[in-house]
Amino acid sequence: MSHMRASARQIRTAGGGIRGAAAVLRQEMSTLVAALRSADLSPSGWLTAGQIAVMLRSAYDPAIAATLERHGRLGQSLATAGPVAVTETWGRLRTDSAHHAVLWVSEWPRSLVYPGFLSPVLLSTGIQRSFSLICTPMRSDQAARDIRKKKVEHISDQAQRAKIGQIEDASQTAEYHDVLQQEADLTAGHGILRYSGLIAVSAPTIEELDAAVAAIEQAAIQASCETRLLVGQQAAAFTAAALPLCRRV
Repeated sequence: MSHMRASARQIRTAGGGIRGAAAVLRQEMSTLVAALRSADLSPSGWLTAGQIAVMLRSAYDPAIAATLERHGRLGQSLATAGPVAVTETWGRLRTDSAHHAVLWVSEWPRSLVYPGFLSPVLLSTGIQRSFSLICTPMRSDQAARDIRKKKVEHISDQAQRAKIGQIEDASQTAEYHDVLQQEADLTAGHGILRYSGLIAVSAPTIEELDAAVAAIEQAAIQASCETRLLVGQQAAAFTAAALPLCRRV
């Protein structure tokens, strides 16, 4: 609903109501596909309502996922795609046939890494997990303020280190160069994105879930990342991490 309010003028121009909202959405879909192709990416086709229903049902009820895959016509109604029951605790979520826990990638690598640096997290066997990378565009004025703030903090810290005779290490220099590169990109007209990584881990029992979460946390360390359990917000985090609904975090 908040997205419809934000696009109220375009929706009115397109005829108003749900019909106008659908027309605006179709235009946005076409624009996104064109932008992806201009970036030399090859997007797949848009998911149908039936495909979305199967993905939702499988996320909440993993035990039925194999059956849905074998029988192409089952589970394709959005009206029955949701869970039968959901129980949220401080650090876990329980749905129809599984227990879930969502981890947030709180620290990304601070040094140069290879493109496949997340392979320990994504490709470890025997663990059911979903990984979502959410890229949130920042407004230019907000990005500029954030960059200025980081520059001031670094210069102040640098002056303080020099005052007490402390030598600046390579990681601090690299961080400052990264801020300067962001500033140059912004000045050149490029957008700045805020990246949020979420990992939803699922298992049939609490014991198996705890073991899987520990394994993913260790794999994240191997990938030079730090993860944190999103306590107190597991239901909302699971919606963003494991479901194809484009929810923000």
